[in-house]
Amino acid sequence: MKYISTILSVAALVLASVIFFTQGREISKLKGQVESARSGGGSVGQPNFKIAYFDLDTLQERYQFMKDVKNEAIDRNNQIQQDLVSRDRKNQQQVQEWQQQWQQRGNSMTQAEAEEANQKVKTMQDEFARHKQDLEEGLYKFEEDKRIEIRNQIENFIREYNKGKNYAYIIAYDHANSFIYNKDTIYNITNDLIDGLNAGYVSYKKSAK
Repeated sequence: MKYISTILSVAALVLASVIFFTQGREISKLKGQVESARSGGGSVGQPNFKIAYFDLDTLQERYQFMKDVKNEAIDRNNQIQQDLVSRDRKNQQQVQEWQQQWQQRGNSMTQAEAEEANQKVKTMQDEFARHKQDLEEGLYKFEEDKRIEIRNQIENFIREYNKGKNYAYIIAYDHANSFIYNKDTIYNITNDLIDGLNAGYVSYKKSAK
């Protein structure tokens, strides 16, 4: 039997790709509008063109919903690993029992018996692989559903938050992947975003009880 490999990089999968505000299409569009405005075709620099940002790292550290999702994903991953380790151990014990039975017979097996034994081992391995795949797919679906839910929560809050403020863009600042090289902290809405999201999450948990 093969030893069990790590299933998924849970934290990276749940958090690093959960926000799509800085994905290529949005960034390319923003760059294009900025360049167009600089050449006289837009309103960058005018009072009605404002860009706000929030710090993605800080959001991940302080938004309780994201933290809870991360912890739940890690717990689920650990449970999957324990399940697979236990199943693998039982399978290996079964193979050892078969080997002992063959040894007690003086390792004398007919061709038909050898083929039957090989088929049993193959069936066991196939069942283990299918079970592992089912668990992986279940974890992935959980993470994908939560990723979409988190993004929707952020987008819904920002949509309401921006009423009356009229920011042309509100973008996520990622220290590792952002194209922004200078930013004015007066346009940093991270604290407002986190406070609003956490307040909404508290209300959601109370109503869910």
